[in-house]
Amino acid sequence: MSHGSRLVSRVVGQVERRARIPGGMTATNRRIGAEDSATRTALLDAALALMVEEGYAAVTSRRVAAKAGLKPQLVHYYFRTMDDLFLALVRRGAEHNLARQTRALASPQPLRALWAFATDPTVTVMSTELAALANHRKAIQAEIGAYAEQFRRLETDALAKILEAQGADPDELPAAAVSVLVTSVARVLALEEALGMTTGHSEMRALVERYLDRYEPSPPSTKG
Repeated sequence: MSHGSRLVSRVVGQVERRARIPGGMTATNRRIGAEDSATRTALLDAALALMVEEGYAAVTSRRVAAKAGLKPQLVHYYFRTMDDLFLALVRRGAEHNLARQTRALASPQPLRALWAFATDPTVTVMSTELAALANHRKAIQAEIGAYAEQFRRLETDALAKILEAQGADPDELPAAAVSVLVTSVARVLALEEALGMTTGHSEMRALVERYLDRYEPSPPSTKG
């Protein structure tokens, strides 16, 4: 074997050894835990709790494992990288929110159900943290953007039908604008309330209620 061939062989061997992880598998072909595992679910639950309580920067493999009461090695058994964990969290949350949106739109009072969903503190906090995370991770940004577009399209289509049935003028009250407005107002209220700021909030909520009463009146009370 020539000197050059021996050198190449030695370099390749070094690269392979560095890529190996415990158990003899390489980083590219090592086994990943099953997606329906209870342990994987516990890790995602822990990551979500940390993100809501302390922000996305608190979501590290050690913190997630500690929160779940598991060993840190298990995080990377189920997720190759922390980006993979974040992507799994985004996908799970998006599917959950799409299901909630579907239920809200199918409810007897869809406009009120959508407003309640939009102003859910957990939803708004999670959305804010994921938006901040997306600024630093392009793959996650693309995933969030794709789900957000899907969410907006479904909501806009449903709102157009709901508002038309209620006699709303689509030029005065475009469904797409209503969707953006509801999301924006809900997010601002949540962010400001988290800071202890409430000036104008009661007036904003009262304004929303007036529009809800116009297009989706509350059923009369059955109390005596």
